[in-house]
Amino acid sequence: MKKILLIEDDPFLSSLLGNRLKKEGFELVSAKSGNEANKLLKASNPDLVLLDIILPGKSGFEVLEEIKSDPQVAKTPVMIISNLGQDIDIEKGRELGVVDYIVKARISIDELIQKVKNLLK
Repeated sequence: MKKILLIEDDPFLSSLLGNRLKKEGFELVSAKSGNEANKLLKASNPDLVLLDIILPGKSGFEVLEEIKSDPQVAKTPVMIISNLGQDIDIEKGRELGVVDYIVKARISIDELIQKVKNLLK
């Protein structure tokens, strides 16, 4: 069973997405802040990280920089899911090596789940 670490501070979206992922047969680990994310990442060793950018404490970009600079977890694929949809943010995510950058307002939950499934095939 593939494991996903969902780092999202919005309780509604976290619950909605989490329930859908579980229904699709994924194991789910959730974090609500950047600080919590790094501890969980090492402890859970997920197959994919779904990362919001605007988080309490550390930003998603800071979390991403820490992931990429830690050899233990640097190869873990990260997909950003954010309301930040400006080119500069998307470019920064790509420079930091994300596998995909998804703007929440431009995608449905179904499309997002499909992207996750395709990535983890």
